[in-house]
Amino acid sequence: MDCKYFGQCGACRLYEDGYSGQLEKKVQENKERFSHYYKGDISVYASKEEHYRARAEFKVWHVDDEIHYAMNHIEYKGVVLIESCPQVSESINALMPKLLTAIKEAKIGYKLFGADFLSSTKGEIVVSLLYHRRLDASWEEKAAKIAQNLGVYIIGRSRKQKVVIGQDYITEYLTINNKEYRFHYIENSFTQPNPHVNEKMIGWAMDSFKDQKGDLLELYCGAGNFTIPFATIFQKILATEISKSSINAAKQNMELNGITNIEFVRMSVEEFVQALDGVREFRRMKDIDIKSYDFSSIFVDPPRSGMDEYSCQFASRFDTIVYISCNPLTLKRDLEILTKTHKVEAMALFDQFPYTHHVEMGVKLVKK
Repeated sequence: MDCKYFGQCGACRLYEDGYSGQLEKKVQENKERFSHYYKGDISVYASKEEHYRARAEFKVWHVDDEIHYAMNHIEYKGVVLIESCPQVSESINALMPKLLTAIKEAKIGYKLFGADFLSSTKGEIVVSLLYHRRLDASWEEKAAKIAQNLGVYIIGRSRKQKVVIGQDYITEYLTINNKEYRFHYIENSFTQPNPHVNEKMIGWAMDSFKDQKGDLLELYCGAGNFTIPFATIFQKILATEISKSSINAAKQNMELNGITNIEFVRMSVEEFVQALDGVREFRRMKDIDIKSYDFSSIFVDPPRSGMDEYSCQFASRFDTIVYISCNPLTLKRDLEILTKTHKVEAMALFDQFPYTHHVEMGVKLVKK
C-alpha cells in the first residue's frame, strides 16, 4: 500500500519493510509467544494490501471556511488532515471527497465533528455524521438530497438524537466454503472490519469443527458472524451473548439466511453456567430445553480482555474448544488454564489489521 501520510497518520503504525515483511514479523513474534503451547506450523491468512477496511471513522476538522477529514498524528502531535485513505474500501474511498463537497454546498457542516463509514463488499454504504448541535428539519431535508444524489444512507447523530435517512444498516454478503451468507450490519454496532479476512477466519473455524458430532455451544456470539455458518455443520447450536442489541441482530440474521437450528439467548457466561448446572432458573431460558442438547464442542470469540478464569474452567468441560482471539496477550494468559486439560492441535493467524501491530489468532484445543 502506498500512502502519502505514512509516518504522520496514526491509523498505520507499521509502514516499513512492505506488507509481506510486516506480516512475517507478526508471524515470527506469535510463533515465539505461543511456542510453549504449540510447536507446529501456524496457518497464516493475509489481508489485501489496500482497500481492506469496510468501516472507518474520521474526524471532521474545520480550517477557516473549509472542512477536512482528519486523523490523530502518529506521535499525538495534533491531527493530520487527509484527503483520502487507501485502507478503506474502494466505495468508501470514492465517496469521501464527494461527501465533503456535498456537505459544504448544502451548508450543513456547522458543528460537524465526525464522519463514520460502513460499507458492504457490494458497495452499499451508511454514513454517520456526528454533530455538536441539534439537527432540525432543514438539516434532514438537505441530508436526504445528499443521500439520494450519492446513493448512500445517512445517519445524523447529536446528543440524544439519531436521524435516519433511508436505513441504518447495510446488507453484507460473505462467501464461505462456496456458500453465500447474508448479514445485516447495523450502524454504530460492532462488525468485523476486514470482510475478506473475516471470510477466511470463519472458514478456518468451520474446518476446525468438520469432524465434530452433536451440538455446539457458542459464547460471545455477537450478531451471529460465526454462528450462522456453523448452523450448516451442527445439528443444533445454543449461542449466548450479553448485549441485547447483538442478540436481536443475530436473530434477524438467522431469519435472513433461513436458519432454524439456532437458539440465541442473552446471558453472561456465569449466568449460563448456573442455568446449565441447574443452580438457577432464568425466564430467558424458559423456552429452551437445555437437556436436549448433546454438547461436545464449544466456540468462543471473547473481547480483547479475553476470558476470565471462571469462563476458562467452564470451557475446559468440553472435548473440543475453538477460540478466536483479537488479543494474543490475553489468549496466552487463557491458554495457561486451558492447556491443563487440553492440548493445542492447530493455530492460525488472521491479519485483520495490516500496517498495525494487531492480529487475530485462532486456536483449536482437544481434550488430553
